[in-house]
Amino acid sequence: MQSIVAALFGTDGESRDYAPLLKWILVNALAAFGVIVLFYFGIIQQMLDTDPTRIALVIIGIFVVTALHCLYQTVIVSRELIVARKVRDAIIDSGGRPLQILDDRVVTPDGRELEPGIITNHIYDLFAKSRALGGKRLDQTLLLRSLADQLRSREKLGLFISESLLRLALLGTAVGFILMLIPIAGLESFDVETLRQTLTGMTEGMAIALNVTVTGIATALLLKFEYYLLDEAIADLFHMITEVTEVYVVPSIERSADV
Repeated sequence: MQSIVAALFGTDGESRDYAPLLKWILVNALAAFGVIVLFYFGIIQQMLDTDPTRIALVIIGIFVVTALHCLYQTVIVSRELIVARKVRDAIIDSGGRPLQILDDRVVTPDGRELEPGIITNHIYDLFAKSRALGGKRLDQTLLLRSLADQLRSREKLGLFISESLLRLALLGTAVGFILMLIPIAGLESFDVETLRQTLTGMTEGMAIALNVTVTGIATALLLKFEYYLLDEAIADLFHMITEVTEVYVVPSIERSADV
C-alpha cells in the first residue's frame, strides 16, 4: 500500500503536500455520491421538470466550472508546497552558507539550482532588494505583503462566485413567488375548477422557489468549503515561505552584506 501511495504522490513529505488535493477529491466524491443518490430516487429529474426558468441548472453549471477552477488552483498550491519543502531542505543541507545568484538563478553553495517556484522567486527578490539597499538592514515586510496578496488572489474568484450563487438563489426565490402570485391575480371566480387551476399554478411557483433556493444554498456552501480548504493550503505555503526566508535566507544575506 505504501509503495502505491509513493508511486502516486511521491515521498511521505510530498504526500502531505498533496493533502489539499486529496481533500478536494474527497469532498467532491461525497458530493457526487449525494447527486447519484438523488438521481436514483428521481429527485433531480423532478427538480428540473418543475423548474421552467432553468435557474437551478444555471447554478449547477456555474458550480461545476468554479469547482474545476478550485481544483486547478489546489493542484498549483500543492506543487508549490512540494517546491517550498525541497527548497527548505536544500537550504538546510547547505549548512547555513549563503546562497548565490547566477544568471537569474538561485543556487546553493554546492552549485545546486533551487527549483523554480514562488518561494524561489521570493528569495531572488530578496537578493535584488539587498543589492539595492547597499548593505542596509533587509526588511521583507513589503515583499511578504505583496506575496500574500498574490497568493490570496487565487481564491477570490471562488469567494465571489459562492456569494453570487446565493444571490441567484434569492433571484430564483423571487421569481418563484412571482409565478406563484400570478394565478391569484387572475382569479375571477371561486368555483372548484378555477380554484384547482389556481392552486396548481401556485404549487408550480412554490416548487420553482424552493428548488432554486435549495440548489443555490447547497452549491454555495460546498464551494465555500472547498475554497476554505484552498485557503488553508495557501496559509501553509505562506507560512513555510516566511519561515524559510526569515530563519535562513535573510540572516544569510545580511551576513554576506556585512562581509
